[in-house]
Amino acid sequence: MKIATWNVNGVRAREAQLQEFIAKERPDVLCLQEIKATIDQLPMWLCEIEGYWCYWHGGRGYSGVALHVMRDTTPERPTFEHPAFDYENRIVTARLPGFTIASIYVPNGGKDFAAKMQFIESLDAFAASYEASAQPLVLCGDMNVALTDMDVHPKERKPNVIGQRPDERAAMERLISRGLVDVHRQLEPDNADLFTWWAPWRNLKARNIGWRLDLVLASQEIADRTQTCVVQREFGTSDHGPVIAEFGLG
Repeated sequence: MKIATWNVNGVRAREAQLQEFIAKERPDVLCLQEIKATIDQLPMWLCEIEGYWCYWHGGRGYSGVALHVMRDTTPERPTFEHPAFDYENRIVTARLPGFTIASIYVPNGGKDFAAKMQFIESLDAFAASYEASAQPLVLCGDMNVALTDMDVHPKERKPNVIGQRPDERAAMERLISRGLVDVHRQLEPDNADLFTWWAPWRNLKARNIGWRLDLVLASQEIADRTQTCVVQREFGTSDHGPVIAEFGLG
């Protein structure tokens, strides 16, 4: 099973690139963040992508997530839901055979840091409920927190800047401790050049001076079957690169 997550930073601006990405990768599950559009603003082919069960959850020009599931993988339409703590169109879940998956866009926190922390804490409680009931879970998306200093290029490290603060990192550590595994870091524990977001100036993306913000967090039994996880830094014009994980599932 191939699971892809990508913060597109505006799906309409990235429409042709998204079409190319889907045609090339054919992920079984595609999680998108920061779509910045309502469904009535999308072209027809995007509203219902051929071969996929589609779910769009966005607002005009801000935030928004999407979750698309390949019909060949999941013949019956999944149940798409939003946890009670969802606000600003930041999370959607789908119940698939064997596990639940979520597409998530954690607030940046620059305008309302308390709201960011509350969202992460609510996500922590959500994950804890799945762990308590022994239900496998996969959380994908832009978490807007670099988990450790290694997840930030040395030129970008700034003590206590939002996205690198100790309280944010501690909250994410609690979340991951709910039986989840950071699958990308599990495969590349010593890779200090593993980033998924690059500020859109000074040619930072081409120079790979970035942060690792886009994660795939999976319950242990799923993480144990991880085969590959890669970030496609050079694909597309979003300030985030797509992250693609493959699992020996099914």
